Amino acid sequence: MSDKLTEIMDWKRQEIASLIRPVSDRELERLGSRKDLRPFLMSGSLRAHPERLGVIAEIKRRSPSAGAIREDANAEDQAIKYVNAHADALSVLTDQKFFGGRIQDLWDVVELLERHSRKVPCLRKDFMVHPVQVVEAAEAGASAILIIVRALDDGTIRDLQHAAELAGMDSLFEVHNQEELDRALRFNPKMVGVNNRDLRRFVTDLSISESLIPQIPDGVIRVSESGIFTVEDAARVRAAGADAILVGQALMEQDDPTELLEAFHSL
Repeated sequence: MSDKLTEIMDWKRQEIASLIRPVSDRELERLGSRKDLRPFLMSGSLRAHPERLGVIAEIKRRSPSAGAIREDANAEDQAIKYVNAHADALSVLTDQKFFGGRIQDLWDVVELLERHSRKVPCLRKDFMVHPVQVVEAAEAGASAILIIVRALDDGTIRDLQHAAELAGMDSLFEVHNQEELDRALRFNPKMVGVNNRDLRRFVTDLSISESLIPQIPDGVIRVSESGIFTVEDAARVRAAGADAILVGQALMEQDDPTELLEAFHSL
């Protein structure tokens, strides 16, 4: 791990240092049993329509690679656009420093979905390093957390996955190369996301998905992430075996994302 990812992970550990505390299984189980917090699982949503490509639509104001995308975006307004366009799941970035998100965005989006009785699962998209962040995600009503394999040792991965399971959430394991995929599969994940962006240099290459997705076993949900801007891009990763795509910038740049989302769903 080096360069930009190292910078982000070092900052994240500093950012949450004051929040670190022991997190017990009992606390996590209590969160998982609360009906008002129990999420609609992302894995279930992405399995619901195997005949078409699933779409995880991301709420992202900016990124280290793209810079400002839509800095003034309101998370609730964006969520409504995505849900009305029949996104299968939402990804809500909660990192402030690098992506312009915040944990309140997740709270707001989940509460909005509940008010409108829309069962659309939400991924807490952040750089997870400690189970206390899983508690935050569960309290906000997230359906899943992100586990970036490159950034974490096996012990931390195990702790995060265990915490998410007890709290009633899925884990999306993110990988970028063969070594990371091999490590991820040792944890028997429900979902594996292949990030086409090298998080060290923040450059994208769709051939990463074309190489790794066919190696993900049947029964595991295969997600292609990053660098998907057009229907042709989505078709490439679908042909490689992707069950779903995670798309942020391309959708955020649309005043109305419906047409592009429908085109993705047609694959």
